[in-house]
Amino acid sequence: QLQLVESGGGLVQLGGSLRLSCAASGFTLDRYAVAWFHKGSGEGREGISCITTGDRSTYYADRVKGRFTISRDNAKNTVSLQMNSLKPEDAGVYTCAAYEGNEATCVMAPYHVWGQGTQVNVSS
Repeated sequence: QLQLVESGGGLVQLGGSLRLSCAASGFTLDRYAVAWFHKGSGEGREGISCITTGDRSTYYADRVKGRFTISRDNAKNTVSLQMNSLKPEDAGVYTCAAYEGNEATCVMAPYHVWGQGTQVNVSS
């Protein structure tokens, strides 16, 4: 069975950092485009970052660009999201998703494997 499990969420102070991990089981994640989505308290799910197979390209939503970094660790079959300079609006549930396909970019990929999400809270 294809599964993704997120970890690394928790409580962080304003301006602090967290590193989220998306671990795959049942498949090899480096064959898939991977995206991170965010769901805050008052809006729908938003795609905030993604990475293509072979790291051909990455995408960051404007509100996280320069603060968040997506990367792969193929030896561990994981994709990470390094989150720095965290703001109150960054709080919420972060979910990773994967897509096996030939998309040139990862932004519009129809992601079909989803994790359960991990909670991030930002204190002020």
